[in-house]
Amino acid sequence: MRKSKRFAALALVASFGLIAAACGDDEESSSTTGGSDTTAAAPETTGGGTDTTMGTDTTMGGGGEALNVGLAFDTGGRGDGTFNDSAARGADKAVDELGVTFDELEATTAEDRGPNLETLTSNGNNPIIAVGFAFGDALATIAPENPDTQYAIVDGFIENAPANVTFLGFAEQEGSFLVGAAAALKSETGVIGFIGGQEIDLIKRFEAGYTAGAKYINPDIEVKVQYLGAAGDNTAWASPDEAKEIANGWYADGADVIYTAAGGSGQGTIEAAVESDKWAIGVDSDQWATATPEQQEHILTSMLKRVDTAVYEVVKAAQDGTLEGGFVTYDLSVDGVGYSTSGGHVDDIVDQLEEIKAMIIAGDIEVPTAP
Repeated sequence: MRKSKRFAALALVASFGLIAAACGDDEESSSTTGGSDTTAAAPETTGGGTDTTMGTDTTMGGGGEALNVGLAFDTGGRGDGTFNDSAARGADKAVDELGVTFDELEATTAEDRGPNLETLTSNGNNPIIAVGFAFGDALATIAPENPDTQYAIVDGFIENAPANVTFLGFAEQEGSFLVGAAAALKSETGVIGFIGGQEIDLIKRFEAGYTAGAKYINPDIEVKVQYLGAAGDNTAWASPDEAKEIANGWYADGADVIYTAAGGSGQGTIEAAVESDKWAIGVDSDQWATATPEQQEHILTSMLKRVDTAVYEVVKAAQDGTLEGGFVTYDLSVDGVGYSTSGGHVDDIVDQLEEIKAMIIAGDIEVPTAP
């Protein structure tokens, strides 16, 4: 268990209104276009998103007190470079700005998820944030048994959900539409690819948006698609060698841009892009920011999924006493998803991407959620 302790005397009063301004600007060397970032060495970003529908009031915490928060990482934990790292940035920001402490546990196997939530609960953490849909089954049992503890889950869903659970969802298809458009605008061969992790509805939203965005630019573009595992196959998130093999094959066959939404497996695509002198597109976090200089030359952009914003706002709302159970959706309109501009590789097409983004927000472009 990792325990972070910092006490910053900040009296922050705000509701759980999910707005772009809630994303702090701790940037050392970046510029933003229509978005914000919370990384310490922040990438250049642009994006959007939050619509809120809240359920029964289950206010917890309150009074601006220094909370002890539980954070349950899924497989990969801190250092995965994508999904979990985004959550970690939100936690770090909460430590810095809100004076809270965090207890963190990582699920190294699927069997760890339930026990980790139970441990965080018994340790008195409140709220507790589960990072990933796979915590849903365990949370469905634990949350009703602990009605005085507030839980939040990223991407998850529970039938007949108890009032002490907040569901944090994202419009992944919207951010993916933008990086799909970028791929088509940058492709010289008219062939691009998408590698997904588990073949589930969540990851199919990434595929659907990416393909739709590419075809919006070039209706004749070929989009190759392959998944690394079926639903429930956790190796899909940690198979960089398999992703690299697929990517190298596609690059050899003429693809010149590949987007991977498969957790840590995406590192394999980046390695293949370097070897083949092609483009890779990162996911969740700005993967350019943590890549080697050689890899940075081949990361076109990343689709940003602002789990960091969601984690921070859950903690802030709990501290303010305004956290409620129910559903929160982060979309383009409030920078819940977006794309990175780090490295300058998309600087020449930002104006086009921003125009498309505005059309999505206005409802002039309807982005599909299924392939």
